Amino acid sequence: MTDDLLGRHRAVLPDWLALYYEEPLEITHGEGRHVWDAHGNRYLDFFGGILTTMTAHALPEITKAVSEQAGRIIHSSTLYLNRPMVELAERIAQLSGIPDARVFFTTSGTEANDTALLLATTYRRSNTILAMRNSYHGRSFSSVGITGNSGWSPTSLSPLQTLYVHGGVRTRGPYAALSDGEFIAACVEDLEDLLGHTRPPAALIAEPIQGVGGFTSPPDGLYAAFREVLNERGILWIADEVQTGWGRTGEHFWGWQAHGRNGPPDLMTFAKGIGNGMSIGGVVARSEIMNCLDSNSISTFGGTQITMAAGLANLNYLVEHDLQGNARRVGGLLIERLRAAAAQVPAVREVRGRGLMIGIEVTKPGTDEADPKAATAVLEAAREGGLLLGKGGGHNTSCLRVAPPLSLNVAEAEEGAAILENALRSIR
Repeated sequence: MTDDLLGRHRAVLPDWLALYYEEPLEITHGEGRHVWDAHGNRYLDFFGGILTTMTAHALPEITKAVSEQAGRIIHSSTLYLNRPMVELAERIAQLSGIPDARVFFTTSGTEANDTALLLATTYRRSNTILAMRNSYHGRSFSSVGITGNSGWSPTSLSPLQTLYVHGGVRTRGPYAALSDGEFIAACVEDLEDLLGHTRPPAALIAEPIQGVGGFTSPPDGLYAAFREVLNERGILWIADEVQTGWGRTGEHFWGWQAHGRNGPPDLMTFAKGIGNGMSIGGVVARSEIMNCLDSNSISTFGGTQITMAAGLANLNYLVEHDLQGNARRVGGLLIERLRAAAAQVPAVREVRGRGLMIGIEVTKPGTDEADPKAATAVLEAAREGGLLLGKGGGHNTSCLRVAPPLSLNVAEAEEGAAILENALRSIR
């Protein structure tokens, strides 16, 4: 029984382990872009396990690869040669655009960002990090310390000194009224001013599109402009691609490519979608950065054979079926459909995003004041209509997050948009 499961959950798991919905949902199985709950109700999944079920639920190519690998060997650690790990690393190194790239696999995006911070601070001999306001980079001690979103940062203690930079949110803050060019110039000027008051930082870490922050982003080219400032001072750029990678934005395979005028990042982190639900994260970096550690290190579970088999099958499917192109085409239709629907709802401040990464910000009508209760009401109403969404945002979690599997078809996009339109119209 779901009610009994909820009681058991509350008895043994932390109070801060959040659950969606007034009556929490137990998802028992999925297929394609749909999932089913313990009562047999079917839902169109527009959140994909927090942008993790990237291709589809129960994709035969992936389940077959996992099953076959499990029949051979599941795990051996990084102390032994591992063919699937080498093969996936070769593919990712080539796709990354980073010259002479090295890849280290972890089990999550949090651990990937932890590793990138270790590499950058060791390479640069500095524990100062530049991060973006409204950012999110994980739940470990070091990644919480560089998260610029108070709702996800439970402590001010940190092994790092973090300095927060303007630019991650285009339509809020002191530069919101500027043109895109003026916005970029103002953010660069702010960065230069900040660097004049501190010891040289190790790196800037930035999500090309902020995920937990509500799918906000700067104008294209901001991070390219930042790179010119950083490169003059030898400061590294870490692109956090945990949510933006693998073609989700449609226009590019990686989010950083919208800011690629000055080449790829020095380090790039990834996770979530590459495993399609299996636990894979990792870091890609130039060899001299990756190899800067002067002590031993291994990973017990990073790169384990069964997750690497899943990652290879998933990446092959994604590339062979041009899911990036599908995200661009179907995502473009979906965002226009949602913008048309939201134009009739005074509580929707903005519909933003690209590809299949779309945010709908809900505020009190006629104001910029966040309305998390209204956003929660839409989440509940969408569920009643058979649609699962996510939430996020740096202003009291008032942004609905739309991020379905990249294989979403036009009919499913229309179906989801219709459910979401009815849910938005229910706001009182």
